[in-house]
Amino acid sequence: MEDFSIYTGVKRPLHVVDYVVFSMLFVSSAAIGFYHAYKDRHNTNADNFTQGGRHMHPVPVALSLCATFMSALTMLGNPAEIYMYGTMFYWIILAMFLCTIISAHIFIPIFYRMKNVSCFSYIQLRFGTFVRVISSIIFLLSTLSYMGFVLYAPSLAFEAVTGLNLWGTMIGVSAVCTMYTALGGMKTVIWTDSLQIFIMFAGVILVLIFGSQETGGFANAWEIAKANNRIDFFNISPDPRTRHSVWSVGIGGGMFWCYLYGVNQSQVQRACSLPTLRKSQIAVWLSFPILVGIITLTCMSGIVMYAFYKDCDPVKFGLVDKPDQMLPLLVLDILGTMPGLSGLFLACIFSGSLSSISSALNAMSCVLTEDFIKAFCWKSLSGRWEVVMSKLMVVLMGVAQFFMAAGISQASGLVLQLSYTLFSTTGGPLLALFIAGILFPCTNKYGATVGFICSLIFMNWLGISAIVLQPTPFESTLPVSTEGCNWNVSSIARPITNATVVNTTADEPAVYDLYRVSYQWYTAMSVIISLPITLLVSAVTGATDAGTLDPDLTYPLLYNLLPCLPEKWRRRLKCGVRYESDVTSDSGGIKMTGYDNVTYTNAYIN
Repeated sequence: MEDFSIYTGVKRPLHVVDYVVFSMLFVSSAAIGFYHAYKDRHNTNADNFTQGGRHMHPVPVALSLCATFMSALTMLGNPAEIYMYGTMFYWIILAMFLCTIISAHIFIPIFYRMKNVSCFSYIQLRFGTFVRVISSIIFLLSTLSYMGFVLYAPSLAFEAVTGLNLWGTMIGVSAVCTMYTALGGMKTVIWTDSLQIFIMFAGVILVLIFGSQETGGFANAWEIAKANNRIDFFNISPDPRTRHSVWSVGIGGGMFWCYLYGVNQSQVQRACSLPTLRKSQIAVWLSFPILVGIITLTCMSGIVMYAFYKDCDPVKFGLVDKPDQMLPLLVLDILGTMPGLSGLFLACIFSGSLSSISSALNAMSCVLTEDFIKAFCWKSLSGRWEVVMSKLMVVLMGVAQFFMAAGISQASGLVLQLSYTLFSTTGGPLLALFIAGILFPCTNKYGATVGFICSLIFMNWLGISAIVLQPTPFESTLPVSTEGCNWNVSSIARPITNATVVNTTADEPAVYDLYRVSYQWYTAMSVIISLPITLLVSAVTGATDAGTLDPDLTYPLLYNLLPCLPEKWRRRLKCGVRYESDVTSDSGGIKMTGYDNVTYTNAYIN
């Protein structure tokens, strides 16, 4: 086959036009922030800052929902995953489809009807103040860790391809993002997300087009990847240690994305910024094809990247340090002679990070204000002072996420896997907590607390142990070669084979097999561990009387999934909760006082 890996060992510098194109991303994002700050300068309603006054349109909200978690981790991590492990990761599309259904029709209706800006107010209503506080803290910590990754990843790429200082880049990105989020609130975040998602599409399409040209067309790149064992969609191994299989990515990954899209404050806050529940559900469904588009393009870029580097692996050759730096290197090699295009790609990468960071800053500001400041420190906080406090919380979290990124910069490994691992070990127990409340009316506060804490302790022990101890992988990365590199270096290239190498692990303790469980299963494991403990403790300590629950706080899953059963049988599937015709004129809702003093009225859940 033709040799496309043409390296001289010299990194091409960016042209001044590239810097101009790249800087326009920050200028435009800041301009949107200033615009909304000026437009709403007389608006003292905190709801306008946190939820856009609930007057947003489904289309920009759908774009924002996608942009929030389609970060630089996606732009840089997905191609690296395909390059190193093959195309099984593409089954994440199934995971996203499942989470779209569940989020749009189970979780979002619950949160929307509550009319409260913080999704953790649900935990207060079901399980009390203590569980709400600890779950809010865990959310803040997990979101900070995620923000650290999405700030560090593009900054690392920027350093790899331009030589600019990593720390200076992180400071600049963090400062600009914090500024426009604090200035304009939710409206600015949604509209900047909408702009940034288009830039992300433009950048990845650019890479795919020019990369395909350099490799003799995408069909040829596909054949090269297929000949070297990169194309595989049918790994159905039931072994949980298998990194990527139909089950681990499709089902395990589906649970992870249910947390991101169903109960994560960043997404819930956006979905609830629309004027009606119907429009919120439309926005969630509109986001799905956009997600499919981004995932497909980034995975295809990974195929092109492998075809280009098939005979000269940049990491093994020493041209870059980590696989996550390979895509920026590819861009400079294929676009470096065309001023402006490399800058557009860098804008693409940073668009992903800016969208994720701004969404997270807005969400954490909301949680800090609602769940801590208004609850314990300043209960009468409202109006202009609430807006001011929310903006101060944005600035505080902007500083905190920079220091989190500084810590993450010392880690090694694939940034996508590390972020999944750390986010899953905290997000999984949170998902289990919401599932216990919404789908199991019998759950009480004691069961919810014990199940949540047990799951949190176990999953963090598992995740941290797997990262720190680094057991021999159950599966190695797919083979790479440096035989085609034209640098005169003494390096022994690994021959390309058509089999995944399985490592011998006989000398390691048996518990290491637990550490080898695919990171894709972490969220599902959290739920599997938490729910039995939650239900058992609830039964022992006295299950909640379902007849006293506000039906707005639960969802009759089995009742709605089995419409073919006789109605008298289906009624039992409501688990004693009084829905629809079961609720008569005596239903006045549940009034919670002493925390947020909000009255929630009954509504149909179907």
